[in-house]
Amino acid sequence: MKICKVEKTLVSTNRIKDLGHRPLLVVREKAGGPRMVAVDSVGCVPGDWVIVVGSSAAREAAGSKEYPSDATIVGIIDYWDEEEG
Repeated sequence: MKICKVEKTLVSTNRIKDLGHRPLLVVREKAGGPRMVAVDSVGCVPGDWVIVVGSSAAREAAGSKEYPSDATIVGIIDYWDEEEG
């Protein structure tokens, strides 16, 4: 699991059928770190600190073992101070 901050929504209207209509978000693990795309399974908004899972856990959290995701948001953190992190 990783702690990431949601930066923005990613709009992708042309997708493979298996992705369905789940929201996609751009997240970043730390300031200046690489961005990644995560499936939003809990209803996040930009600025939220979230818990992101990867690998087979990401696919299951997104809905099934066949779901094509390698990063899925599974929780919104109530409070996180990046400075204390």
